Amino acid sequence: MKLLVCVSKTPDTTSKIGFVNNGQEFDTAGIQYIMNPYDEWYALVRALELKEALGGSVTIINVGTADNDTVIRKGLAIGADDAVRIDADPKSAMFAAKQIAEFAKNENYDIVFLGKETIDYNGAEIGSMIAEYLDMPFISYATSLNLNGTTASISRDIEGGEEELEVDLPIVVSAAKGMAEQRIPNMRGIMMAKTKPLKVVPPVAFDDMAVTVSYTTPPEKTSVKLVDPSNMEELVRLLHEEAKVI
Repeated sequence: MKLLVCVSKTPDTTSKIGFVNNGQEFDTAGIQYIMNPYDEWYALVRALELKEALGGSVTIINVGTADNDTVIRKGLAIGADDAVRIDADPKSAMFAAKQIAEFAKNENYDIVFLGKETIDYNGAEIGSMIAEYLDMPFISYATSLNLNGTTASISRDIEGGEEELEVDLPIVVSAAKGMAEQRIPNMRGIMMAKTKPLKVVPPVAFDDMAVTVSYTTPPEKTSVKLVDPSNMEELVRLLHEEAKVI
């Protein structure tokens, strides 16, 4: 079983988000970075579970600069066998997807895993793009995945219920909550990660079709107004004139 897990570096969830250069660039000052939780907790851990049960290898891949190596090494500490970093600063989801697909296309991976989305952009775009580039089936928001030979049985949440799917390998899967449980690197894993191979490869040529013009933060939340339960006329007035929801 040959498995590839796509991982991304994202700001910690407690980070204060801001932009500089007239809203064109993310302000990285004072930001603490982590591995995207959906990639780490669900995609990577499920890949490791499959390797432990069936044998094979788990490779993690990241598109980014050398600043990402710390996050990549964490994935190796958790249990991945080796890692690849595409040496580029991605400006779009399509760029990242193209780089990953170009590396993967001749490697014959059985499953390409990634988290359902990143916690910074929340675009949920890269998985489907990778699948398109590789001409593989894509299953999104998977909450469980089990294998019977070369057939995967996958569950995913849909509005009002759950969908059960069967699909033949190779496939691309985005993992959601329920796929696996978080693993904490132990000291042995951390020490071994220092000696595991991290291959750095150059990006392939690619012209972005979409360019970000600017970013803005959402408006600050307004103060809360409390209305006496007996004063329904005032509540209706506020909902009509200020909240404008009725």
